[in-house]
Amino acid sequence: MAAPPLVPAPQPVTHLIFDMDGLLLDTERLYSVVFQEICDRYDKKYSWDVKSLVLGAEKLIIHLRKYGIPFALATSSGSASFEMKTIRLFSHIVLGDDPEVPRGKPDPDIFLACAKRFSPCPAMEKCLVFEDAPNGVEAALAAGMQVVMVPDRNLSRDLTTKATLVLNSLQDFQPELFGLPPYE
Repeated sequence: MAAPPLVPAPQPVTHLIFDMDGLLLDTERLYSVVFQEICDRYDKKYSWDVKSLVLGAEKLIIHLRKYGIPFALATSSGSASFEMKTIRLFSHIVLGDDPEVPRGKPDPDIFLACAKRFSPCPAMEKCLVFEDAPNGVEAALAAGMQVVMVPDRNLSRDLTTKATLVLNSLQDFQPELFGLPPYE
């Protein structure tokens, strides 16, 4: 059996980029409720444990704003879907239907476009991406960025090995691991 690839230790970053669905917004829970309603019609069970995610974005967002650390949102959602889901908290937002994003994840286009909109534009290795999906991890790495993965509990651990850091919840994130101010 081949050894798993070595993931470099976390390095200091200056800018953060967040995915939205499944990471910042627990849309998966809403989908689960709808799926269960459909399953109920057939006396089937759609287990809550299968799709629930543990999210802790609020603490981190407040912390980043307090210290003036730039952060942005890169989501594959289109503009109509996005407007229904969120309010503006980020320095900027790149959506999946943006003209600068010709290809979706696992291609790096969305993260590259997002990083270029910071002023000034940081070195790609100074960007830290937060993702919940393997395709997002691949995209961040292809962009030359580090990535913190907060996967669904039921995702095979084999699909998380490429991330710089894997957490059960954003609440577990320790900013100081990446050279950022620690929580007080």
